[in-house]
Amino acid sequence: MITYLYWAAVISLVVLCLFAGSRFGSLGKGAIVALIVFLIGWLAYYFHFEQVFVKRFGGVMRISVPEGQRHLGSTWKDDNLWIENYDPRTNECIFSEYSKGNLLEGRVVIQDCNPLMERSGPAPGVPAP
Repeated sequence: MITYLYWAAVISLVVLCLFAGSRFGSLGKGAIVALIVFLIGWLAYYFHFEQVFVKRFGGVMRISVPEGQRHLGSTWKDDNLWIENYDPRTNECIFSEYSKGNLLEGRVVIQDCNPLMERSGPAPGVPAP
């Protein structure tokens, strides 16, 4: 919901710039200012507000699991989202960070990690039958 309000405000500012430009007799200058306002709004959303809106205000963000991997979990660390996937072909657990604007993304790979393997025997602490 907050995402829709943000974009409604950005689009309203763009329309206001176009209207003001036409009222003052220079629609071209109004269009340039409107384009600048839209670019600033888009860059601010992509590089700052997207994850903040999702984490703090219930916004929407879509991330797809890479082909051949299985999703295990996700968590927030500050305003960055960490996703854990498992790749059965290489037997690796992959932690990927989704930071604001995807500029400083971290990646941790744990080799010989097989979280989906079934246990061959009783669970720890459970006596064998």
